[in-house]
Amino acid sequence: MSTTKSALIAAVILTLSGSLYAKNYGSILCTAPQAQYTCYTIKHGDTWEKLFPDADKRDLVMKINRMNTRLHPGMQIALPVSDDNDILDYSPLPKQIDPPGEKIIIVSIHNLAFGAYDGDGTLELWGPISAGRGYCPDLGHGCHTALGKFSIYQKEGAGCVSSKFPIGKGGAPMPYCMFFHGGYALHGSYEVPGYNASHGCVRMFVNDAKWLNQEFTSDGSNVTVIINK
Repeated sequence: MSTTKSALIAAVILTLSGSLYAKNYGSILCTAPQAQYTCYTIKHGDTWEKLFPDADKRDLVMKINRMNTRLHPGMQIALPVSDDNDILDYSPLPKQIDPPGEKIIIVSIHNLAFGAYDGDGTLELWGPISAGRGYCPDLGHGCHTALGKFSIYQKEGAGCVSSKFPIGKGGAPMPYCMFFHGGYALHGSYEVPGYNASHGCVRMFVNDAKWLNQEFTSDGSNVTVIINK
């Protein structure tokens, strides 16, 4: 995807991401002026499993659309035109960057995606994210994801939960959480909707968060997290 087209999609995503009724990423991706994707309109009874019984294909399409939430009639999702099933070939982030000398996780809010890079700058895994939605009615004020360069300083396993949300009682699931700045964390979620919808944490697909937590980071490691627009 060209830089210009990526910027166009990103601009639309940012405009819509603060809305409760924001369009999902796939509906914008498949209507962009390019031949890489085609649109499919969800029909009554469609589910991810029925549409894509092959688990690898299903994972690919869900990642392209940046969502793991339920499908609804009338919703549009993007389908790849190519038969290429290599997930890395669909990464919105480069497969190779200048060697950072250490493991890093780059989170791109514009692209609704993260990339995990080894010390040589090779992309090992990418996946969808959902960051701060901009305004949270339950808080009564803005809620944004902190931008900048951070380090993971604490992580927990599958039982990680929020101490703050829902407001007044806490307990919201945050499986495989990795805290990088105050109460901000990368964590797994089954509510990655294809637009920015969180209170400020970075939601990821649960399997991606598990891999980052258990395979990419190790006890005592100081993995850098770079979050940019």
